[in-house]
Parts: sequence; structure tokens; C-alpha cells
Amino acid sequence: MEMGLLAIGAGLAVGLAALAAGIAQARIGAAAMGAVAEKPELTGRAILFVALPETTVILGFAVAAMIILLLGG
Repeated sequence: MEMGLLAIGAGLAVGLAALAAGIAQARIGAAAMGAVAEKPELTGRAILFVALPETTVILGFAVAAMIILLLGG
């Protein structure tokens, strides 16, 4: 029972972080592509800004790993 709750918590940590990153990437990506269409020299910066929300998923994964490893025993 307790391990099941830990697994649900870890899954929520990764899942909600991925959902938030997806929503953020959609908005940032649309804005970045609009900026690149007007100024092609901003391509490098646009790629950086689109990849930035992925760090949220990495953080969620780290939290999930900590939940399982530290609390799971």
C-alpha cells in the first residue's frame, strides 16, 4: 500500500512537470517562430528558449527519483 502511494506521487511529479513543460513550450515555440520569421538571426536564441522548459521535466524526474529512492527504502 505505501509503495503504491509513493509510485503515484512519483508519477504525479513527472507527469505534472511534463504537462507544464508542454504548455510552456507550445506558447514559447509559437512566439519564437514568429520572432524567427521576422528576424532569422534570432534562431539560436529561439532554440534555447524553446528548450528551456525541458528543465522542468528534468526537475520533476529528479523529484520522482528522490521520492522513490529516499522514501521507498
